[in-house]
Amino acid sequence: MKCVTYNIQYGIGLDGRYDITRIVERVRGADVIALQEVSRNNPQNGGRDMVAEIRDLLPDYFAVFGPNFDIDMGSHLKDGRAVDVFFQFGNMVLSRTPIATSRNLLLPRRRSFGTLNLQRGALEAVIDTPLLGPVRFYSVHLDHRVPEERQRQARFLMDRATGYGMEGGAVTGASENGFPEPPCPEAYVLMGDFNMLQDSREYAEIAGRPDPEFGSARIADLAVDAALAVTERAGTRPDITWIEPKAPEDRALWKRIDYGFVWPGIADKLTSSWVDLDADGSDHKPVWFEFG
Repeated sequence: MKCVTYNIQYGIGLDGRYDITRIVERVRGADVIALQEVSRNNPQNGGRDMVAEIRDLLPDYFAVFGPNFDIDMGSHLKDGRAVDVFFQFGNMVLSRTPIATSRNLLLPRRRSFGTLNLQRGALEAVIDTPLLGPVRFYSVHLDHRVPEERQRQARFLMDRATGYGMEGGAVTGASENGFPEPPCPEAYVLMGDFNMLQDSREYAEIAGRPDPEFGSARIADLAVDAALAVTERAGTRPDITWIEPKAPEDRALWKRIDYGFVWPGIADKLTSSWVDLDADGSDHKPVWFEFG
């Protein structure tokens, strides 16, 4: 089972061009796709409906979109009817198999002054996978400016991920109304743009810190860094996932800020992980990992 996460920067590549087709071609073939910075009516890409365009290019995938906010961009009356025009920005999950339930988790944030601070989110999608059974997949985008904000968001996210059995996800007790009860899986996969480095406090909130002697522990309230787990077995290191748009040739500025984190109970099923360094549809690179 192949999974991929890709921050698509509202469709704009390092060359400054909008090209949703080249983005989709880099994720086609995955069983589960997590996308970040998907937008509608965004002035920075000419107001494209990216959700519709992605669905048209991947017609055989089931999908959910989680906008983190709505901002009016010229709603108006036309022939006596109200036409809503909202700038929406958020995350998307696409799957080869149907999505049982989904919900959009709005991550904690604080008001900023003079610098952009968007409402961030984690889109949760419960998918009954052929290989692993029901799994919760999250398409995640954390704050890009303030480490303390990211740390609060990471802690909130892990509380949702590890406390799912108590909280119950999108709906519980559906049988009262005659509907099938949706699955309540313990297994989860967090995928996305976390805007953090491996030695940061916010990373430790999710995956902990390795012990100098015994390495990384697999315990119930921490996730496993998929790329790190695979590369450690191979004696290598994970690749970078982001290139500085203002200086794309300066390798000193390249970073690993996009991750896949998995529930410890399925970490042993990870077989490979790689970064598509040839992708040029965004300032980020697609991060792939596979279960087998």
